[in-house]
Amino acid sequence: MDVRFLGGAGEIGRSALCIDETLVLDFGMDSGNPPSFPIGDVDPAAVVVSHGHLDHVGSVPALLSGDARPEIHWTPPTYDLTMVLARDTLKLHGGSYDCPFTEAELARVAEVSETHGYEESFEAAGYEITFFDAGHVPGSAHVLVDDGDTRLLYTGDFHTEEQRLLAGTTARPDADVVVCESTYSDVTRPPREEIEREFAESLRTTIWEGGTVIVPAFGIGRTQEVLCICEAYDLECYVDGMGKRVTELFLRDRNREFLRDPELLRRARANARFVDGRDGQRERIAEQNTVIVTTSGMLHGGPAMTYVPAIRAHPTNKIAMTGYQVEGTPGRDLLETGSAEIDGRVMPVSARVEQYDFSAHADREGLDAFLESYGDTRVLVNHGDRCAAFTDELRADGYDATAPDLGARLEL
Repeated sequence: MDVRFLGGAGEIGRSALCIDETLVLDFGMDSGNPPSFPIGDVDPAAVVVSHGHLDHVGSVPALLSGDARPEIHWTPPTYDLTMVLARDTLKLHGGSYDCPFTEAELARVAEVSETHGYEESFEAAGYEITFFDAGHVPGSAHVLVDDGDTRLLYTGDFHTEEQRLLAGTTARPDADVVVCESTYSDVTRPPREEIEREFAESLRTTIWEGGTVIVPAFGIGRTQEVLCICEAYDLECYVDGMGKRVTELFLRDRNREFLRDPELLRRARANARFVDGRDGQRERIAEQNTVIVTTSGMLHGGPAMTYVPAIRAHPTNKIAMTGYQVEGTPGRDLLETGSAEIDGRVMPVSARVEQYDFSAHADREGLDAFLESYGDTRVLVNHGDRCAAFTDELRADGYDATAPDLGARLEL
């Protein structure tokens, strides 16, 4: 089995692997400025996608250019999420170099799409493929690729700890090679329930004091997780941005089985008030003593561009960040300097700013717990900004570990 790393090697973003030049695993994009896409030319017979985040699916429609019609295999939620993200990419960047595909290529996706559940083996490009629940976002999967001689496990992104929305992964299929993500290989988090309790108490205190809380959250997974926490702690909230569409998508009949507790998300949706943004609605909501969960998670667009300026000047108000803030984003600047560029203007923020780690990636303890089952297996480390360092640490613990370079081709 020949594996080529087209993206995600030594980096986070544009994840893509090519096996024997016939099978592609993920085909994402890095949405930085400027964005970047998988390297090299590929003409696969099939594409298998681990989950519906932009860095794993953002370039998939580009594989359908010209006469190319590779089958695309994924879970139902991953297909639905990909279509939402692709339409947003076209809306924002269509016709420019920042969009790797056209409207016509996106329209072809439905023609070649095949959806599968967990632990239901299927054939793609001559390989036997099996999805296993990865516990990252609804529909996320570890991908097991078997050519009859070699069994390669591509972890995709995964979490080992229970979230409100999902249970942690318990899958440990037999494999000869594991391609393992390493996003949080240098982080050990407190228990999830401790983070949730601190978050909820902070929000409740701000509301009691007469303030407004803005919760910037990624639309896929994080928004729904925060809504479930608000429901559990009896916190009134509004939800705005992409998270509205994604919440409804997860509650579709074919996607409900990919949730830990569909009824919990249904109750969370009923507890929240959805915002349409018409007739100055956002400005009025920002004046209330309430919680507003909104995109974007790093403050570089979306309805947050209205809410943050509206509440920034009063120290009773609060901005509660719920995800990692990439260097150079307004969210990161806000955490480090107390000001951020919002809609082209650098704004000082007097409202309190807090950070909570609700990541859906495994931390170091989770990575170690997962890899314990693969002590005698070759491990290829990717999807992280310290892949080489994590690899050295794994080697010190006795693993046969390697951190492939971008563009590397390995014979397994």
